[in-house]
Amino acid sequence: MDSEQSKPDPTGQDSPGPVNDATDSYTYYDDYGYEQPAQEVAAPPSEPAPPPAPPSPPKPESSGDEDDEPEEDGMLRMSFLEHLEELRARILSALMGIGVAFFASIYFTSDLWQIVQTPARRALQEAGFTHSNLVVNSPTEAFSIVWVKLPILCATFIASPWLLYQVWAFIAPGLYKRERRWAVPFVICSAGLFVLGGLFAYFVAFRFGLTFLLGIAYGQDIDALISITEYFDLFVNITLGMGLVFELPILIFFLALLRIVTPQFLVRNSRYAILIIVIIAAVVTPTPDVINLMMVSVPMVFLYFSGVFAAYLLWLSREGRRFPWPVALAILIAILALFGGGVYYGMAKFGYKVIGEWPFLTR
Repeated sequence: MDSEQSKPDPTGQDSPGPVNDATDSYTYYDDYGYEQPAQEVAAPPSEPAPPPAPPSPPKPESSGDEDDEPEEDGMLRMSFLEHLEELRARILSALMGIGVAFFASIYFTSDLWQIVQTPARRALQEAGFTHSNLVVNSPTEAFSIVWVKLPILCATFIASPWLLYQVWAFIAPGLYKRERRWAVPFVICSAGLFVLGGLFAYFVAFRFGLTFLLGIAYGQDIDALISITEYFDLFVNITLGMGLVFELPILIFFLALLRIVTPQFLVRNSRYAILIIVIIAAVVTPTPDVINLMMVSVPMVFLYFSGVFAAYLLWLSREGRRFPWPVALAILIAILALFGGGVYYGMAKFGYKVIGEWPFLTR
C-alpha cells in the first residue's frame, strides 16, 4: 500500500503519480529540474598524452610576384647530352652571326683598312720618318690581311651582341627564373664594354704606344719598314685584349651573382686587385714606359670599382634595400659641373682649345 501512495510534493502540489522503484528517481529529477547523479564508473587506464605539436609557422602571403615562387621551379633540368646539343646549337648560331657580319664587312674592306693603318701613318710621320706606308713581304700577305683577317676582326666587334647572347642563352638553363631577367642588361653592357675597349685601344693605347716605339728608332740611323702582318698582329692583340679587359665589370657582377664574391670582399682585397691590374696592363701595353702603363691601368682600376658598385647594387637588391639614386646623381652632377667649370676656366685663362684626339685639350 505504501508503494501505491503518492509522495508528498515539496512545493505543495500533488505528486504527478505513484512512484515506481525502477523509475522513481528518473521521474523525480526530470520533473523538478534536478540532475541525475552521475554513476562512478572505473575508467580504464589511459596512455600518457603525446606532447603537443609545435605550431606551424604562418604561411607567407603571396604578393603575386614571380619571386615568391620556389627557386627550383624556375631552373631548367638538362641531361649531359642535352647540354652538348645545346652547346652545339649555340656555337653554330654564333658562327652564323659572324659569317653574316663577315660578308657585310667585306663590302667596306678598303675603308676599314684605311682606318686601321691610320695610326701607323701618323706614328711614322710624328717620329720623323720620310715615308709612312706599310710594306708586304709576300704576294699573299695583303690578301690574307686585308680581305680575310680584317673582315673577321670587324665581324667579331659587329656581331659581339649576338655572340654574347649565345653565351647567355647557353648558361641560362642553369640559372633561376629571376636571374634570367638579366639577359638584356648583360648583352647590352657586355657588348658595349667590348666595343668601348676596342675604341680605347685604337684611339689611346695603340696609337700612343706605336708613336713611342717608333720614336725610339728615329735618330739612330734606322729606317722603318713595317710589315702589314706584324703591324696587324699587334693591332689585333691590343684591340681584342683591351676589349676583353673592359669586360671586367661583367665578370665581377657574374661572380657576385653566383655568390662567389661579395662587395665587402672585393673592397677589402682591392689592393691585391690593383696589383693584378697593373701586371695585366703591363702585358697588354705594347710599351714599357710608365705613361702608357698608367693610361691602360687607370681605366682598368675604374672598371674594377665599377664592377664592385654593380655587385653592391645586387647585394642591396637581395637585402631588400634600395640605393639612394637621387643623392648619388646630385653628387655626380656637382662633380661634372666642377670639372666643366675647370675646363672652361683653363680654356679662357690659358688659351686651351678642344681637339678630336687624346688628350683632347691643347694650346
